[in-house]
Amino acid sequence: MSVSIAIAQINPVVGDIAGNAERILSYARRARDELGADAVVYPELALTGYPPEDLLLRSDFLDLCDRLLGHIRREAHGIDLILGYPRRQEGRLYNAAGLIREGEVVAEYFKSELPNYSVFDEKRYFTPGDEPCVVEIGGLPVGITICEDIWQPQAARRATEAGAELLININASPYQMGKEADRLKVVQQRVAENGVPVVYVNLVGGQDELVFDGGSFVVDADGQLVRRSPLFAESLELVQFDEAGDPLPGEVVPVPDTTESVYRALVLGVHDYVNKTGFQGVVLGLSGGIDSALTAAIAVDALGAERVEVVLMPSRYTADMSNEDALLQAQKLGVRHSIIPIEPAFQAFLGMLKEEFEGLPMDVTEENIQARCRCIVLMAISNKSGRMLLTTGNKSEVSVGYATLYGDMAGGFAPLKDVFKTMVYRLARWRNREEEVIPERVIERPPSAELRPDQKDTDSLPPYEQLDAILERYVELDQGIEEIMAAGFDEYLVKRIVGMVDRNEYKRRQAPPGIKVSRRAYGRDRRYPIVNGFR
Repeated sequence: MSVSIAIAQINPVVGDIAGNAERILSYARRARDELGADAVVYPELALTGYPPEDLLLRSDFLDLCDRLLGHIRREAHGIDLILGYPRRQEGRLYNAAGLIREGEVVAEYFKSELPNYSVFDEKRYFTPGDEPCVVEIGGLPVGITICEDIWQPQAARRATEAGAELLININASPYQMGKEADRLKVVQQRVAENGVPVVYVNLVGGQDELVFDGGSFVVDADGQLVRRSPLFAESLELVQFDEAGDPLPGEVVPVPDTTESVYRALVLGVHDYVNKTGFQGVVLGLSGGIDSALTAAIAVDALGAERVEVVLMPSRYTADMSNEDALLQAQKLGVRHSIIPIEPAFQAFLGMLKEEFEGLPMDVTEENIQARCRCIVLMAISNKSGRMLLTTGNKSEVSVGYATLYGDMAGGFAPLKDVFKTMVYRLARWRNREEEVIPERVIERPPSAELRPDQKDTDSLPPYEQLDAILERYVELDQGIEEIMAAGFDEYLVKRIVGMVDRNEYKRRQAPPGIKVSRRAYGRDRRYPIVNGFR
């Protein structure tokens, strides 16, 4: 007898247990009525959303989880559900997956491999399980595992030794560049070890700094990829198995290249952060530079032009071409725009500080005052309009402190926080591939903060190709100075850049959250002490 299992690749909201429960039931009804599935499988902790973090320490939160799980049990009929949720048992909390069948949880599995690295800290909340869970669906013995369990051999081996002829692995695996290939390689390794197919179900959607990219897939017993769900989108896909328990081939959605994947991750991250937090839209400063230009394009693709407002805030140092290019892009994107020069505010602050600064030369202080004037304008518009302020700084600038605290760093969300400047250029060109929404001159001209006469980024920083290569080694790969120098980089330059990164941890700690796309992002991923004597 053949079996059919639906993959429900859903986008829950962390903490919205009632809303998530209704979404789970809606997909169950669709899987039953539209697809005729025997079972439907959801991602890891689908009931709570992932990661629920310290919500898991609240008894009232866990009480609500229990009540809504009961609601799902009572309402789900005519189809099996494999669902992720937190489970309290004998004073311990487990990351669980249960098989719900006709009003009952007939079997439960507790995650055994609890990740405690990078953005994960599951050992803070959960106790590991150590028992396999094998259940029959339409006569097919199915072993249930959860996320990190598939990255180690033990859980899959225990399940197959207990009789599983198919492994279902439910996941909340966040996006980072190249992660799709890593997941497939690991699953194929488990298949080679155990000789049974694997259904890998992943979460989709943005949650704070994380973006979950979906891309659920099926690998047959020969290690061949036979199906992949869409990336960066919700979906409901039916996987059919023949009488021998082999998955029948279906659509294998192609994985976009790195540049497109990063762009789509940024769009999804902005879309979900703004919508899940309930903001009307976004506002940002559009300077005529490439960072704000790319941020504006991402915002429009995420939210629609009608929900994006841009503000041009020229100073005495702003070049005419910057104003022209910013205005042109605003018109191309079809967004609401205004022009508010900051010179009156700048003059007012200089007047207020005249006696305090008497006899002292102009320096970076006056540059920062301009950036903070712009922040006051943008935050005022944000407060009045209910639009979230997006910051536009990139990872290269944030790394070395080439940004103004309480100025251009201030805002609600930082889409480019984990995007190096060299990638910013690649993303801009990719977005322009069919339609030029970012003026070509913005991409071609040398970058400048335009806070003093004839200023260029290279006055303070090495060329971004060099800077980003050093930053990747120091920030993402944790290489030391000697290792970086051994790769051919100048000693003085390496020490200078490393010193700038270390000194500016205090700035990054006060920056808004931003979307993780790399192997090591600032925020919940790379965590260094501010007071730090290690050099």
